[in-house]
Amino acid sequence: MKLYDYARSSAAYRVRIALNLKQLAYRVIPISLLDGMQQSAEYRALNSTGLVPSLDIDEQGNGEGIIGQSLAIIEYLDERYPEPPLLPDTPFARARTRALALQIACDIHPLNNLRVLKYLTGELGVSEEQKTIWYHHWLTQGLTPLEQQLSTGDTPFCCGNTPGLADICLIPQLYNAHRFTLDMTPYPRLIAIEKTCNQLDAFRIAMP
Repeated sequence: MKLYDYARSSAAYRVRIALNLKQLAYRVIPISLLDGMQQSAEYRALNSTGLVPSLDIDEQGNGEGIIGQSLAIIEYLDERYPEPPLLPDTPFARARTRALALQIACDIHPLNNLRVLKYLTGELGVSEEQKTIWYHHWLTQGLTPLEQQLSTGDTPFCCGNTPGLADICLIPQLYNAHRFTLDMTPYPRLIAIEKTCNQLDAFRIAMP
């Protein structure tokens, strides 16, 4: 498999973790978002959104095996390679895990990703200080309910004794929170999960 990847993309980071947890071999094709490679005609032919990641699973090389969107990729990998599972056994537990993952991937991440930040400081002329205030605001809005939801559990990972979809989404978002120097004191449960995850090779090797 070929992973079209940008190292600091949270979405691509998620897919790297999932591939590593599944112990699947893959080749990274770097797509520099800073240099605009995602807008090239060559990459747009693979993924018309111009976003990363894209996973090429086509063994014939005819371009028919491209999947975009990190959560769709991860769920494909979990269905195609079911061990170890990334979702719990019961319908309710699976729904709860997906809900946590979507809180991160859909409610937090889009407001803080690179193209939004570049638009703020570029077209809208927002200062670097104002950009950081924006970043911290939406992280706080997102991480606070996550901390509340997960603080009632006593498992080492978000939804059990093994890492799963929610952890795969959480760790890249916390990586970004550290990068942007958010005060993490209010989130002891999230930090404990992060520490546990990052002790595993699948997470550690996937780091930007």
